[in-house]
Amino acid sequence: MLVFPNPVGSGSLWFDNLTTAEGMPVAYDPQARAFLPMRPFCANREIIGCNWIAPKEGAFCRSCAMTALAPDPNIFNAMPNWAETEAAKRWVLDNLGRWHWFRPEDPGTRPVFHMLAEGLTPVAMGHANGVVTISVAEADPVVRATRRQALQEPYRTMVGHMRHEISHMLWWRLSLRNDFLESFREVFGDERADYPAALQNHYHNGPPAYWKEYYLTSYASAHPHEDWAETAAHLLHLTDITDSAIASGLSSPELPGARWDAYSEPDTARLINVAASLAIRVNHVNRSMGLSDLYPFVLSQTAQRKLAFVHDWLRRGAQGR
Repeated sequence: MLVFPNPVGSGSLWFDNLTTAEGMPVAYDPQARAFLPMRPFCANREIIGCNWIAPKEGAFCRSCAMTALAPDPNIFNAMPNWAETEAAKRWVLDNLGRWHWFRPEDPGTRPVFHMLAEGLTPVAMGHANGVVTISVAEADPVVRATRRQALQEPYRTMVGHMRHEISHMLWWRLSLRNDFLESFREVFGDERADYPAALQNHYHNGPPAYWKEYYLTSYASAHPHEDWAETAAHLLHLTDITDSAIASGLSSPELPGARWDAYSEPDTARLINVAASLAIRVNHVNRSMGLSDLYPFVLSQTAQRKLAFVHDWLRRGAQGR
């Protein structure tokens, strides 16, 4: 994620800022990729702290307009959890916008989001025919940590959920193309395999013993759909780690140059090399504070080949190239 210039003074702005350091209200324009000191602001600004501009007064911004179902405000912590969930959505949508996904120049379908709070029963997150369902309860760090431990996951965040579920939607978009499915099956396998049975087998028997040789995560081994979504999410992780590090002024011997743009890099091997090098260094810094690794994953040769496949399609797929 970029670091942005202040439009009304000195200093910089971060992606989630609502005001400058001096207290001047600002809003983010995702089309210009810049902050503006003027209205119209998103109609959700006062409700959930959305900091994007809107097309007109009283309207929702481009991101909030994609939310068809909002959580029940009567459920405990639903509103603050929703606010954090929408912030994660804006972050991921802006990442994908660097490759033209879901921007005005993208001729394809936009995702529709159902943001649901959890009452007595958990909400199953997932994607179906362009609709992405998200449990806003996962914004609660206690809920998230409990589920991460129960599922023996090394990483679980709301940004990660957004990248994973939106990646399912991206697969659905790409599957409508005549030239995608055959090449996908050559790399990931046949997604027509029984999905419910595959997940039941995964949760009952666990991943195969060899999963680290072929998959980024144990969950990716459950089914080709999950392998794609996990791999696409990891491509977004690695690209944004690199982009954010450069935007923050960090350097590394592996960087091709000070103005190098991770989102414009066509060579996946180079992108992975830079991202992995940065992640290893930040992992070491995190350990100095007793924190978990930023990126606690190992990239096998097979996983890198899958990342290259996803990278190619996400860079060219939005506009049908």
